[in-house]
Amino acid sequence: MSDRSGFLEADGKRLEYRWFGGGPSPRAVVLLHHGLGCVGTWRDFPDRLAALTGRPVFAYSRVGYGASDPVDLPRPWTYMHHEGEVVLPQVLEAAGIEEAVLVGHSDGGSIAIVYAGLQGRGEGPPTTGARVTGLVLIAAHVFNEPVSRATIEDVGHRFRETDLRKKLAKHHGNNVECAFWGWHDVWISPDFESWNLEEFMPSITLPVMLLQGSDDNFGTLRQVDVIVRGIAGPVERVMIPDCGHSPHREQPEVLLETIGRFLA
Repeated sequence: MSDRSGFLEADGKRLEYRWFGGGPSPRAVVLLHHGLGCVGTWRDFPDRLAALTGRPVFAYSRVGYGASDPVDLPRPWTYMHHEGEVVLPQVLEAAGIEEAVLVGHSDGGSIAIVYAGLQGRGEGPPTTGARVTGLVLIAAHVFNEPVSRATIEDVGHRFRETDLRKKLAKHHGNNVECAFWGWHDVWISPDFESWNLEEFMPSITLPVMLLQGSDDNFGTLRQVDVIVRGIAGPVERVMIPDCGHSPHREQPEVLLETIGRFLA
């Protein structure tokens, strides 16, 4: 693939993508966005990460986000399983990426855990997708918590009653409704209360960098503790002070330095 931005096909949908730094490349840092994110919500972080590390960076918008195809609602409560098992391998293959470090934020971190866990079991790459050599997990979730539901319900009120919809529409355009409600309605549904990814962690033996903001109101430190105990490979945990759920916006210098050190 020669274009630095455009659309690729995965799981029967057109997904927008963009390369930063030296891409396209068979070896890349791959960014997986959060539950209300897309390529655009990373802002200048991918360019800065590529410049700092000298590595090409690849980002894409999942179905229902950004300029990608819309998604049928409601999303199933297993949507992150599906993204890690089916969609991400096809995205990496379509992008020509053979070896990757996955940098996943929130939902993106959860999806990275599914993908890497399957790789560790021998159920994913090298037959499909790309071989993953490291994970950077930023505010990742592996189980549901009451605080997550409460915070997301509050965000739902803000979407209805404030200018949050207008702000999100700048990034998601016509996808703004399916991007928001597809995320919101799954997380507050009764079926999602038992959602759990701990089964994937014992087969992850590659190096992991785990980051969490000290003031993250989407999840508690139990998420960090469970991931550290569950992953079989080496895990470095970093708590970022004065930071909520989005370190790439709130503490970008700390995040860049930490990821740069991990990649080095």
